[in-house]
Amino acid sequence: MIDYSIQNKKAWEYNTYDFWVEHSGTPSDRAEKDLKNPVKMLKKYSAYFDTYNGVKVANICGSCGKKAVPLAILGADVTVFDISEDNKRYALEVAEAANVSLNFEVCDILEIDLEKYGNCFDVVFMEGGILHYFHDIDEFMKIMYSLLKEGGKMICSDFHPFKKILGNSNFVQPEKNYFSKVIFEGEMAHAPFVKEEIRKQMPLCSYRKYTVSEIINSIINSGFTLKRFDEHSDWKDEKIPGEFTAVAIKE
Repeated sequence: MIDYSIQNKKAWEYNTYDFWVEHSGTPSDRAEKDLKNPVKMLKKYSAYFDTYNGVKVANICGSCGKKAVPLAILGADVTVFDISEDNKRYALEVAEAANVSLNFEVCDILEIDLEKYGNCFDVVFMEGGILHYFHDIDEFMKIMYSLLKEGGKMICSDFHPFKKILGNSNFVQPEKNYFSKVIFEGEMAHAPFVKEEIRKQMPLCSYRKYTVSEIINSIINSGFTLKRFDEHSDWKDEKIPGEFTAVAIKE
């Protein structure tokens, strides 16, 4: 595992299971919500799935299973790839409470076993701020391409690069230069929501933020055919972009 992945792993395994229980509910409580309306739990991402039943989905950096479990409830065959053992524990407990099967591989995304998982999936799906954890977006996109079957679809939703300079008080630290390629350390995503004494002790993550053109060109240069690039409004201010979703096909 590369050094910055080790650093990010430490951050994502610090008090993480307890955080999910406190903020998302016990696994049984979370499963109850997922079972009640799994499409609603997928939020806007449901629009990017043509069907669910029997579809093999690779959920990249799938965290605590917040989207993987609803997909499994809807009939998808889901494998989560994530760096955190704490995330795995919570996700599998939610899946068990929801009475669905979920495969969870704890690994560095750049070291996924392609002999086992190459050309395996119908859909590669990620959301919630993923790309900035990887210092080489081209290497990352090549892995995504390799995971898909021919004709498979990548659904890549992430923070909008506009947030690179605007920032967000809760999730994203701003930079002064939109075109900066600097690698820097910052708090992990849920640090602002934990008690201050815990927050002070949490390990930092290593980040590299990308521009719109870097993201789009990396998708294309990896061999994908880009089909859509949608922009979504910010959570707090609908007049500015907060996220994007890119849909690309392996042809």
